[in-house]
Amino acid sequence: MSRSSKAVLGLSVVLTAATVAGVHLKQRLDRQRLHDGVIRDIERQNRKKENIRLLGEQIILTEQLEAEREDVIGKRISKNMT
Repeated sequence: MSRSSKAVLGLSVVLTAATVAGVHLKQRLDRQRLHDGVIRDIERQNRKKENIRLLGEQIILTEQLEAEREDVIGKRISKNMT
């Protein structure tokens, strides 16, 4: 086998191995990125649920505060009328 054919064969083997390794690495990175996306979606959904829960608590507290204000205002009006 001539020196140039050995060089071409060696270069072909190296390029093929590099291509196979590159494809496997890209697949692994793509798979990890997809997995990370799922994790981020779950975290986002959990944050959304927590925000909705907190909003519900704030609505209840606001209603209680408004009711207390109305009671105080009603008592002041009653007191001033007597």
